[in-house]
Amino acid sequence: MQQVPLSEKLFHGAVSLEKTKEYMKPWRIPFDIKEFYPPNGISGQAELPAGVRIKLRSNTQSIKIEIAEATEFMEMDCLIDGTLVKTAYLSAGETMVSFDSLPGQSKLIEIYLSQRLPVPISGIWIDEGAEWELVEDSRLRWITYGSSITHCYYSDSPSQTWPALAANKMDFNLTSLGYSGNCHLEPMVARMIRDMPADFISICAGINIVGGNTLSERTFSPALIGFIQTIRDVHKNVPLVVISPIFHREREKSENEVGLSLEKVRTEIVQVIDMLKRHGEQNIYYIDGLEMFGEEFEKYLPDGLHPNGAGDKIIADRFQQLIEAHAAIISKKEIPS
Repeated sequence: MQQVPLSEKLFHGAVSLEKTKEYMKPWRIPFDIKEFYPPNGISGQAELPAGVRIKLRSNTQSIKIEIAEATEFMEMDCLIDGTLVKTAYLSAGETMVSFDSLPGQSKLIEIYLSQRLPVPISGIWIDEGAEWELVEDSRLRWITYGSSITHCYYSDSPSQTWPALAANKMDFNLTSLGYSGNCHLEPMVARMIRDMPADFISICAGINIVGGNTLSERTFSPALIGFIQTIRDVHKNVPLVVISPIFHREREKSENEVGLSLEKVRTEIVQVIDMLKRHGEQNIYYIDGLEMFGEEFEKYLPDGLHPNGAGDKIIADRFQQLIEAHAAIISKKEIPS
């Protein structure tokens, strides 16, 4: 087999790459200033490559991905021209995963990396003599920020997280900033989004803020306003959607130690968006998380909080419907200049 030289242009959906002599590892924060994202790179979640994929066009009939070492069981997906054809598995200690019996014609190959573990890539191999080329992704650039509901640790496989499913259906170039156990409206994440190219931005915040008692009735709205306004320093007219929390029975009405419940968070988000519109904001939209995933879908929450694979598919479908209904950003010509 022939080795494809590792290159930044092979990786899509990453914020940065950690480069050593042995591997390239995608991160979802700037690796060189990871200490600016405490604790420990957003609690260690930023080096888990949710939504990150290796992408090339080739007529190869097999592709092998070599990693430094799987520390635990992990999965990777292979999509051909946007269709999932195989999920492959690595056990702890393994270093190579293979996707074989691929169509012989030239095709777009996307390898979705595990969203559950760091994935240091040490080699990519295709058939000897096969042709290949790097791929530029000219689709609308969608950045989505959220918690474990966006990270989707419990999805069926890496390409079946709800953001990946929605991006594939809506033909978006996805960067997923879902950080399990986090999403506390971190100012450095707002600055990072501000400085990234984007055609569409979505924010889903509140569930861990309530669960972790990290913001109160006094501080939640100011933090949300500051987060949005930091993004607007650069992305002044980019469509921005704020999604309130999906259904979680335990936190719906019960106030936490600092006086917040999910019901109160939804009310405050609406008030913030209405206020911004009164002050001239023309391209901000609200999606009620209960419209995306309400009480009627509770059976798809095995632990009462995190959607399973079927739940992710529901969220992806509902998100597409709501975006098409409320934001009308499906074609590039509809993006304001």
